[in-house]
Amino acid sequence: MFAATFDLPPDIQQILSVLESVASIVFTVEYALRILTADFLYPKSGVIASRVKYIASAMALVDLVAILPFWLPMLLPGTMLGIRALRLVRILRIFKLNRYFDAIKSLSQVMASKRRELIGSLFFVVILMLISSLLMYSAEHDAQPNVFRNAFSGLWWAVATLTTVGYGDIYPITALGRLIGAFIAFSGIAAVAIPTGIISSGLMERLSCDKDADKHAKQESVEVEYDEILREQGELLKGISEKLSQLCQEDSPR
Repeated sequence: MFAATFDLPPDIQQILSVLESVASIVFTVEYALRILTADFLYPKSGVIASRVKYIASAMALVDLVAILPFWLPMLLPGTMLGIRALRLVRILRIFKLNRYFDAIKSLSQVMASKRRELIGSLFFVVILMLISSLLMYSAEHDAQPNVFRNAFSGLWWAVATLTTVGYGDIYPITALGRLIGAFIAFSGIAAVAIPTGIISSGLMERLSCDKDADKHAKQESVEVEYDEILREQGELLKGISEKLSQLCQEDSPR
């Protein structure tokens, strides 16, 4: 995807095209196999229901969207702009790494478990941006009517300020506007820190749970090994006792 944006020699472009075709075919076969084996993933569902459930899952949709740009031009020949634009979704293939890296999987699980808190913080940021845009419009509209035409014209400024980026293409020139801008800039630091803190807390909880699970698993393993040793020793003592009893019976006078 990135290499295709460079002006490469035709031979290298041909090699990249072949590699892309091979990767697309492999992804397609993998997608089909996952559908065929969906009943193992959802054993409580029926054969048809398990396949439908997998096809409707998030990762299955990512897989489908990732392979469609390769097959659609064959099914719908032509130079349709929509088909060419759809090729950009190939970048979604990177989300397939979620299956193979525990770190990415842990992060996605943390974000899923903290989704309510993250949605709440995102809602707070959106409201703060709208309020910031409205306040800046009220303070700067008379001084800069061409820049702050309406309440939403300062939304770009609010985004740049709240994220502490500050491009400088739009900025307040009145005293009140600068005061509001300073307050909003400090508020942006807190707004960005909230989801960061939520994710960090979730990762620490996840790490703690993993450590407890590993400790519990090791303890269970030790207990199983200890029980196995006791069982073997019991069988050994039982065998020795039976052997001694047999010898005593043989040595006893008839």
